[in-house]
Amino acid sequence: MTQITLKAARINAGYTLKQVAGAVGKNPQTISKYEKDSSDISLGLLQKLSSLYGVTIDNLFLGKKVRK
Repeated sequence: MTQITLKAARINAGYTLKQVAGAVGKNPQTISKYEKDSSDISLGLLQKLSSLYGVTIDNLFLGKKVRK
C-alpha cells in the first residue's frame, strides 16, 4: 500500500491551505499544523480530509498524532 502525507494529498488534489481550511471549518494555520504532525487530528476531520482529497484514510501517512 502506498502512503501519502496530508500535504502531498492536498497538493495532488489541487487545493491550497486556505481552500481546505474553508471547506472543513478550520483556519489555514491549523491545517498546516496537521500537515506537519505538530497537532493532533481527530478521526472525524481525517475522514473529511480524505474524502475531500479523494484518498482513503489507509493511504494517508499520519505520523503519530491521531486522536479518536
